[in-house]
Amino acid sequence: MAKRPSCSPVRQVQPVFTALLAALWLSSCRPHNGYTLHEGIYYRLLEMGESNRPCLAGDYITANIAYMTLHDSVFFSGVRKFRISAPEFPGAIDHCFLLMKEKDSMQFIIPTGLFFGQTLKIPPPACLKNRPEMKIALRLLEVQTKAEYEKEKDVFLRWIKDFGEHERSLLLEYVRKKKMDATPSASGIYYMVRQKGHGPAVGEGRTVTLHYEGYFLDGQKFDSTKERGEPFRFIFGHEQQLIAGLEKVISQMRAGEKGLAVIPSGEAFGNGSAAVPPFTPVVYEIELTDVR
Repeated sequence: MAKRPSCSPVRQVQPVFTALLAALWLSSCRPHNGYTLHEGIYYRLLEMGESNRPCLAGDYITANIAYMTLHDSVFFSGVRKFRISAPEFPGAIDHCFLLMKEKDSMQFIIPTGLFFGQTLKIPPPACLKNRPEMKIALRLLEVQTKAEYEKEKDVFLRWIKDFGEHERSLLLEYVRKKKMDATPSASGIYYMVRQKGHGPAVGEGRTVTLHYEGYFLDGQKFDSTKERGEPFRFIFGHEQQLIAGLEKVISQMRAGEKGLAVIPSGEAFGNGSAAVPPFTPVVYEIELTDVR
């Protein structure tokens, strides 16, 4: 099996608690056939991309990501774009990306406790209860420097400004057709409360649990936590966990609230994802089940 060496070394910060967790995991784990150990994670190269462009700390990457159990039961899958940070401890997920080059596909085994406890700062899902390890499958679709990312963002914002008037008319037509009692926000998002929530309000740093179902304007469903059988749980305010429009809507919600959000493409998936075509407005049914 082909293996890639790591990219240039980065300074590692090892808080005592994090280092202890990593040491305990490393001392208890067993070698995994076909995988190579590197900085507290196991990796194997599934497909070598044609590009030789490495992923470096500070780059912006677009990746197809799947989280799964060791038995390949997938509990999250999606395309995400975000900035890569320098790893802060052995076993950090950032090490996975820094092993890759553009267009590579790789699979990793990482410590469950470090990923959810130190990186996401949330409890692991029920499917990982009492399971010290988990798999992550990655396909690195694109690597961009900060300058390249900012240039692309600027081009998109200029384009969406011209496209915006047509899209606004489509959204208004949809809202009227659905008889939504809602007015657009400054960014063009429509939101209607279906059921008021009386629990805690969403706030920076709070753990939010919700169910959602995503649709196109024609009613075709493209995503659903209910069909996956697992709610989405995240720390509110952490970058790149939600599309911008959903984060803005959820920021105004309380636990127990249900609502319908109509989101323009500029606040949704922009120039597209694996499931959503470029410049496509989306609709979300949201049920906020818990805020802690």
